[in-house]
Parts: sequence; structure tokens; C-alpha cells
Amino acid sequence: MAPGNSVAAAVPAPGSCGPVTTTDADDPDTAPVPGAKDDTKDDTRDVDAKNAGKAEDADAGTAVRAARRRPGRALLPDLAPWHGSRDFRLLWIAGVVTNFGSFLTFVALPVQLKDLTGSAAAVGAIGAVELVPLVVFGLYGGALADAVDRKLLINATEAAQGLLAACLLVNTLLPRPVLWPLYVVAALSSALTGLQRPALDAVVPRIVPRDQLAAAAALNSLRWQVGAIAGPSLAGLVIAWAGLGWAYGADCVTFAVSLGCGLGLRRFPAAHDARPPSLRGIAEGARYAWSRKELLGTYAIDLAAMFFAYPVAVFPFLADELDAPWSLGLMYAAGSVGSLLVSVTSGWSSRIRRHGRMVVLAAAGWGLAMAVAGWCGSVWLVLLFLAVAGGCDMVSGIGRATMWNQTIPESLRGRLAGIELLSYSLGPQLGQVRAGGVAAAGSARLSVWSGGLACVAAVGLLAAGLPALLAYDAGTPPPA
Repeated sequence: MAPGNSVAAAVPAPGSCGPVTTTDADDPDTAPVPGAKDDTKDDTRDVDAKNAGKAEDADAGTAVRAARRRPGRALLPDLAPWHGSRDFRLLWIAGVVTNFGSFLTFVALPVQLKDLTGSAAAVGAIGAVELVPLVVFGLYGGALADAVDRKLLINATEAAQGLLAACLLVNTLLPRPVLWPLYVVAALSSALTGLQRPALDAVVPRIVPRDQLAAAAALNSLRWQVGAIAGPSLAGLVIAWAGLGWAYGADCVTFAVSLGCGLGLRRFPAAHDARPPSLRGIAEGARYAWSRKELLGTYAIDLAAMFFAYPVAVFPFLADELDAPWSLGLMYAAGSVGSLLVSVTSGWSSRIRRHGRMVVLAAAGWGLAMAVAGWCGSVWLVLLFLAVAGGCDMVSGIGRATMWNQTIPESLRGRLAGIELLSYSLGPQLGQVRAGGVAAAGSARLSVWSGGLACVAAVGLLAAGLPALLAYDAGTPPPA
């Protein structure tokens, strides 16, 4: 079961959502955001927009001056979404709990496959059985998220994920555990992730004010990165000292806790004129994404960056080439450490307006850092630049999530979230195939540095071919 199959797996993402420039408070069919400033009252009373803009500029100036007086605090994560939205707090707490359990299973499942088969190919086949369900149900889940109550969809899929974890537990407790249920559970879990994730991503703009979306993306990223670092480490200890059954059992408990948080959410009903999910509806979302070149640019750049410069599959070989097999675990963790450092110092992200440039520069930085990591002959420099790459990836993720959440219409959020799911899920899968192929033909270091340079080149070409991405400004209303 992949990590992040949970109630609060919304992007930072990745994994980290028109034109809508306000929160759900502007929608007469939905409740106002708890604790959030309600600007719609001013709108309905015909307050002069110019005066409102001046007031906002004054508030922004005050915030900037305060940040200058407290430079240290200006780097800390912006907690406004946490303080202002009860639903965001519930999702965030659920995510912290369930990410821990999901990472336990993420580690336990391949360990059990290895114990039962002794075959690396059998372990690698997990990725193959997860890919097709993720693609198919990711697109369908996006359409479904626009047609039904998102709270119901989130909780139903979360309960189903808990049942799958229970199936793994029961199978493990058998005198002779059976092999095939592991693949079936992996495929079903991937399908449920595809159904659930678009609804989670589409919920965020309805519970967080527009000017806090960057802060929400950073906080969600922080939650995920803590799980990505601590979860696998604790999983190794649990499996080694207590066994696989305890790992699966703990996952069941965390799903129960996250489902309890999910039941506390308010309802997120579909629009009155929402149509049932269909191929036509999915195509409508794809046409909208194609028409928005700045959004198309975020999808394309993330896909290219992951395809060319995601070398996780060759880390075991890279560690051997550097005569440092002891560093393998550190290589896997280095990127998450870099991402975590960006997340805990993300206060600056709320003041960025040019998110398109932010995405382009960060993606190029990711590729460049990977190239340097491949060139380096010192394992410590390799770890350093892997951490730098992870930080750049987090900056890109915050920028992408903010652009998505700020500009996509409510009626299309689910379907666009399904497309986003594919953009940040397929890239790493395909990237591992590329990295392995180049390493087999040459070396692991060649695979890493050549992929990094190809990433920089691809990002440059995409940015030149999609000028709307570089021109994006959060202060400019998106096209109708």
C-alpha cells in the first residue's frame, strides 16, 4: 500500500487545486470557512473595490513591516490555515496519524514479498500492478469528486483502505501466508488512492482562504515529509522487533483514527447542476487544462523533472560505486530531509506572487542538484546535493499546489486534481525505468548526472514554449 493512502494525503506532493479567486464563503451552496475572514459581505454590500484593494495593500504592508522586524519568525511556517479552519486541522491531524501507518505498510509489503519469494522481480512487480489502477481510477476519481459529496467519497475510500490493511494482517497471521493477496491488495489500494486523492486535493480551496493556500500547501508538505522520514525508520524497527503483523495492525489502527477525523468534517456537496461522472466530463476537464497554458506548464515540468531526474532506483548501485554501501539509507532519506527543511522555513512562500517562475526555477534547481550529485565522487557531497534537490522539489511543489488551488473553478477541481495526480505519480514511475536503463548501459553516476542535465534542458524548453507559466501572477485574476 503506497504511502499517503489516507484522509489527509492532499498535496503539498507530491503530493500536493477557472477561475476562482475566493474561498467557499463566496458560494451560496456551501458554508463559510470557520474562522476565516469573510470578504463576501463586503462584496454583497457593494463596497468599492478600489478601497478594498487599498485596505488589502495596507494590510500587506503591515505584514511586510512586521516580518522585517522579526526576520527569524518570517521564516517559520505560516500557521494561519491551522488557526483559521477546523476542517484543515482535522485533515492535517488525520494525515500525521495515517501517514505513519501507511509508511509501515509501505515498508512491510515488499519485505513480506521478499520473504515469501526471494525474488527482486517479484518485489518490483508491485509497481506494475499499482500503475494501471492509479491511472484509470485517478481520472475517474476526479470526475467523481465533482459529482458527489466529497466528504462521503473521502470517508468511504478511507474505510476501504482500512479493510485492505486488515486483509494484510489476516493473511500474515495465517500459518502459511499466501502470495497473491499481496498483489491484489496493492492494486486495490492504488485504485482507492486514485478515487480518493482528487477529492482531497479539491477540498483544500473550500476550507482555506485564497491568500492562505501557499501556507496550506507548505503545512501539508511538512506533515508528509515528517512521515516520509520517521515512518520508514520506525517501520524497520517494528518489523525487526515485533514482526509484520504488528506493522499491519498499527496501520489498521491509524486508518480508524483518520476515519474518525474524516467523519468530523463538514459536508462538501457537489453543485446542484453537477453531472454524473462520464468520459465526456473527464474530457471536459482535459480540455480546460489544455486551455490553461500556465497549468499545463506545471504538469509538464513536473513530469519532465521526475522522468529525467528521479534516480531512486539506482541508489543501491550508486552507493556501491562510491564504496559506501552504508550510505544507502541516507541516500533515500536525504531528499526528504531537504524537503523538510524547506517546509519548516516556508513562511516566505506566502509572500510569493510569481508562482510560475517559482516552479520553473525550483525544477531547474532540482535537475542541477541531481547533476552535481552524479558528478561528485564524495559520498558526503552526494548526500548534500540530494538534500538540496529535495528542497528544490518542495519549493516547486508549493508553487504548483498554490497555482492549482488559486485558479481552478470549483466545478472542475476534482477532474483537474485527477490530472494532477497523474502528473506527479507517473513521472517517478517512468523515471525509475529511465534511471535503471541508463545505469545498466553505463553506470549509476552516469544515470544520475545525465538525467539531471536533461531535466534542466527540458525545463528550459518547456518554460520557453509556455510563456504563460512565467507570466503567471497571483495578483492578476485568472481567465474566465
